[in-house]
Amino acid sequence: MDPYEQLAERFEEHRAHLKAVAYRMLGSLSEADDAVQEAWLRLSRTDVSEVGNLGGWLTTVVARVCLDMLRARERREEPAGEHFPDPVVTSEDGSDPEHEAMLADSVGLAMLVVLDTLAPAERLAFVLHDLFAVPFEEIAPIVERSTATTRQLASRARRRVQGAAPAPDTDVSRQRKVVDAFLAAARGGDFEALVSVLDPDIVLRSVSMAGVSTLRGAAAVAKQATRFARVATGARPVLVNGIAGLVSMVNGKPFSVMGFTVVDGRIVEMYSVSDPERLAKLDLGVIDG
Repeated sequence: MDPYEQLAERFEEHRAHLKAVAYRMLGSLSEADDAVQEAWLRLSRTDVSEVGNLGGWLTTVVARVCLDMLRARERREEPAGEHFPDPVVTSEDGSDPEHEAMLADSVGLAMLVVLDTLAPAERLAFVLHDLFAVPFEEIAPIVERSTATTRQLASRARRRVQGAAPAPDTDVSRQRKVVDAFLAAARGGDFEALVSVLDPDIVLRSVSMAGVSTLRGAAAVAKQATRFARVATGARPVLVNGIAGLVSMVNGKPFSVMGFTVVDGRIVEMYSVSDPERLAKLDLGVIDG
């Protein structure tokens, strides 16, 4: 095997980890792939004979690439919600190890939505330290801050995440019972049953052809859910970012992906992606057949 092939093989050993870092940094699966590809291009142009920890080196490169991408978003002054996170859809039977590795710490859509409100340096410090245990001493040079300031960035981000992202029930079977109850009520157009399974202050975030929208309150969300009985009829159970979710089918094609955050037996947040362009970019192979 020539040196280039050896380097490519070593890179592939780290690909899943690098994509996991990039996905948490960017919330976009396609942009995460772009960041990982850029890391490979930089590696292929670098003499790594003196790199003692290739995994650490590559993580730093991907982090820098993601930081640049986040800063570019800020410069474009894109509207809030523009980067609604891409859901990661997997089966409930554990047959998708690649995607499950990317979601090893169950980074839910709720957390990704909050992460998108952070400043780029805050997001990087929190993701690298709290989710991947990278020491602050290694993060500081990436964000060009002192170690103490970098620690403060992560702390500030941590408070935001803990205050805004509800911690879901971790038992998937309990989550599924609640989601199934929601689905049955939606299929039957049962407004009262829908309200009973929704938290009074539920938030529904949606991405459709019309753009990104937010709906709040159990009555408003239940009223909208009763309008989509036909879509609910074609729903299939999946995991969305490691949590019980649904893929709805219409005429044999994916119509929407729905993620849920369940706390104490009620749905406190819902996420719906029905924009055809967004759906086309997702890996929905889990529903084939």
